[in-house]
Amino acid sequence: MIFLSFEFYLAVIALLVVYYCFPPRLRWTVLLTASLGGYIFLAGEGSILLGMNIAVSFLMGHALKGLQDRQNGTGIRRLCLGLGILVVVMPLFLAKEGTYLAERLLHRDGISFWSALGLAYFTLQTIGYMVDVYRGEILPEKNLAKYALFVSFFPQIVQGPIARYGRLSPQFFGEVRFDERKFSKGLQWLLWGFFLKLMIADRAGVIVNRVFDNWEIYTGGYVLLAGVLYSLQLYADFSACVYLAKGVAGLFGIELEDNFRQPYFSRSVKEFWGRWHITLSSWLKDYIYIPLGGNRKGKLRKWLNLCIVFAVSGMWHGAGLKYVFWGLMHAAYQIAGELTAPVRRRIYRVLRIEENDLPAVVVQRVMTFFWVMLAWIIFRAESLRAGLQMLRNLFTVYNPWIFWNDSIYTLGLDIKECMLLFLTVLFLFAVSRRQEKMTGTVGEWLLDQHLLTRWTVYLGTVLLIVVFGTYGYGFDAFDFIYGGF
Repeated sequence: MIFLSFEFYLAVIALLVVYYCFPPRLRWTVLLTASLGGYIFLAGEGSILLGMNIAVSFLMGHALKGLQDRQNGTGIRRLCLGLGILVVVMPLFLAKEGTYLAERLLHRDGISFWSALGLAYFTLQTIGYMVDVYRGEILPEKNLAKYALFVSFFPQIVQGPIARYGRLSPQFFGEVRFDERKFSKGLQWLLWGFFLKLMIADRAGVIVNRVFDNWEIYTGGYVLLAGVLYSLQLYADFSACVYLAKGVAGLFGIELEDNFRQPYFSRSVKEFWGRWHITLSSWLKDYIYIPLGGNRKGKLRKWLNLCIVFAVSGMWHGAGLKYVFWGLMHAAYQIAGELTAPVRRRIYRVLRIEENDLPAVVVQRVMTFFWVMLAWIIFRAESLRAGLQMLRNLFTVYNPWIFWNDSIYTLGLDIKECMLLFLTVLFLFAVSRRQEKMTGTVGEWLLDQHLLTRWTVYLGTVLLIVVFGTYGYGFDAFDFIYGGF
């Protein structure tokens, strides 16, 4: 919720003044002070876990480098790497799975484990750092304070994107000067993030919450509607928090990684994971899938590796069987996609259409969205049992009339709000479609337009959000969904 608070942006403005008043070579110290100070203020005792994570991974990085030149040091290096990963991942594992396992295995309720703000994100960053040092892809950072900034950089520590040391750290240090284009792109990303969050995500969330919180009552078409809207809500919500993080970082001249690339335009589930939560997907590929053998040891081993990776992804998102089941659904989708590829190609030949023809592309995109949506229903449901029952009700209850007899207007949004939601989703689709066809980004294209055109778009967007955003009567800004992971 911090990215939606007025006080946060007042603090950012004050920090910007101080930042650009400092000599370029020392500006990283301003970011470090703000990042650690802000984290301690927000997380309290949770800061101990952040400090432990930083200290362990920093020391282990130097130990791995020191052992690199020693004879017969390979086994010790592997042991050190494994120990370092175990130490930093254990708090995350206990925070995610500890309570669930205690209840299921020990039959003890009320046990809770220590957690920390952004634990899921900075844990992956420090694991990636240690592995990259072990592989010799980067040199360990000699300055503990500089390394602490990489781990704790305040715009991204809570909800990502997940950074790699080799890509992010060079932007912090050296002659960091004001870049008007980066600053302007940062403002654009902030506006777009607010638009996605307040115009789409929170508005769609009203209907989504009504249906999923009362899943025994709402069946058939209601489940389909809630599934579609949750897919849109999650995308708008998560991409909003990433754009807001990129926007704030851009004001300081720092470019964070992209995390989305029009994921619902994907033509397969495999392609979807190359477009959705890109930094997590690439992390899982580089640090779990490839070390397990990837696709180098035959199809059966490849499919087993896929199942392991997506099970880990599910556990990273939360405790309970529903998250593991959700992950395994995506593994099953990819395996099924490989197995049915020859059948699909034969169908295309029989119908005399090319795989890249427009009708085939539309069908592929619709079907991919449908399969992903079914998995999102499991992901959002209160339990695996509830999610499976909702899927059963989706396919067994026939009530299409709810879409034309005004029933959907009883789910929390009246006809005007529903129409506004439809128009904003349509606008998101149009922007995404144009983005799909461009070599650059829509934001970069806008930066090249006339000053009057740019500021007309900016002020128009601000006015739209202020007038129609979900801070009005009957609404309240929801927490970011991925802040819970």
